[in-house]
Amino acid sequence: MQSGVSFDLKAVEEGVAATEFAGRVLHLPFVGSTNTVALEAAQRGARSGVWVADEQGAGRGRGGHAWHSAAGDGLYVSALVTPTLPMATALQISLATGLAAQAAIAEACGLEVDIRWPNDLILNKRKCGGILVETAVAPAERGVPAMLRYAVIGVGINLNHEAFPAEVRAVATSLRLEGGAAVSREAVLAALLRGIDEEMRRLVRGHRGMDDGPGLLARFAEASTWVRGKRVRVDEGGGYTGVTDGLNGDGFLLVAAEDGTQRTVLSGGVRELEAAR
Repeated sequence: MQSGVSFDLKAVEEGVAATEFAGRVLHLPFVGSTNTVALEAAQRGARSGVWVADEQGAGRGRGGHAWHSAAGDGLYVSALVTPTLPMATALQISLATGLAAQAAIAEACGLEVDIRWPNDLILNKRKCGGILVETAVAPAERGVPAMLRYAVIGVGINLNHEAFPAEVRAVATSLRLEGGAAVSREAVLAALLRGIDEEMRRLVRGHRGMDDGPGLLARFAEASTWVRGKRVRVDEGGGYTGVTDGLNGDGFLLVAAEDGTQRTVLSGGVRELEAAR
């Protein structure tokens, strides 16, 4: 299938020339899922790469949810990374990608998105993007913590959608709808890849005790209104309500539940409860 949508690969390559992704961006008119293509490459031994599609036929999000992938209107991309990190830090790759996406959108079109822990990009209380990170563990070595073999970082962002299907219209939006102007897919992608590259480097420096700036969890808590003080409902554990109460040391969300206990959210499914009127 050919989408007929223009894409300036040269502009993207120029934008990522100083990163791990230089010379490794592959543009696909149509694909089932960019994450699937990236995972297949990783399983064949690839160490780095980027796959960006005009349209996806089987895009998916966290928890197996489908992603509306209109041809050319959105950014549908997966990046393969292989930072030297323990598997225990895998969640932090998703949080770091959220920061990279937030910064890329601000740089490319001046919009300030919120990040709903752990992986949703929110504008005016509607979702404009999502992140799906899929990882594999390296062969175990005695006496050494399990290490990351690779991570495939999938990002979908609604850029130039002017309308959505009825079933998602109330909960979805796009950068164009919120900002009032067309958005350059190439500009957002290049900024996103630069951000992911830097965030992965910072994660490795932090793991080695060499990052002298604010840590990832502190930066995420500053960037997301969902980390502390938001009244929410959580789907897991039979479902419960409470107020978000920060992150634990691994990056999982803490919730002060209404039954007086503190819960740790492990798998997402956090939704804001509107104030009673």
